[in-house]
Amino acid sequence: MNKISREQDLFLRSLKRRHLTVRIARIMILVCFLCLWELCADTGIIDSFIFSSPSRIVLCFWEMVLDRSIFLHIWITLYETIASFLLVTLVSILAAVLLWCSRRLSEIMEPYLVVLNSLPKSALAPLLIVWLGATPTTIIVAGMSVALFGSIMNLYTSFTSVDQEKIKLIYTLHGNRRHVLTKVVLPGSIPSIISNMKVNIGLCLVGVVIGEFLAARSGLGYLIIYSSQVLSCAGIWL
Repeated sequence: MNKISREQDLFLRSLKRRHLTVRIARIMILVCFLCLWELCADTGIIDSFIFSSPSRIVLCFWEMVLDRSIFLHIWITLYETIASFLLVTLVSILAAVLLWCSRRLSEIMEPYLVVLNSLPKSALAPLLIVWLGATPTTIIVAGMSVALFGSIMNLYTSFTSVDQEKIKLIYTLHGNRRHVLTKVVLPGSIPSIISNMKVNIGLCLVGVVIGEFLAARSGLGYLIIYSSQVLSCAGIWL
């Protein structure tokens, strides 16, 4: 084994200390915020009924753990989020491939994708309820609507931005468009696909919660709305 030099050892130690300092600082900021929040609520600086407090939130959470209701809400929202996320990933990749294969189709669809992506997605939820009814399918579609169009546009842009020299090489070696897609475009776009997936999982969760606000009888979105109706701010914070 190669021994590291003294300078390298000092650098690695300083790097570890830096990472440790960052982690401790993050934890301390969170702990100080929670302590300050609890202190202000207990001393009456803020209205504990409106702003709640960490201790009330923990107590509310524990009560829902004891009656197991929190697990039902988490499971429903998790299922709907994962379903919408997987569908968005699959549909966006297929749609981006289709647009890449047909330049004319991409030129036709581009303004529609821009408009659909710019629409306020929360405004679509009531329409989805009218069209599909108050079902889990509606909530999954609502989750998809938040992320789908932006994901298609980003992936299509990534597909068209691959190295043109590699594409020319494929054609020089008597390859066809399918070979370009499978050997150059898709492998070269894997970082963009993964980046889109990271963004889409959060967007799908937002869309699902919006759908649950309006068309659910269970889930975290329903729990938030129910807690606001019964003036339980601790439940809202959960």
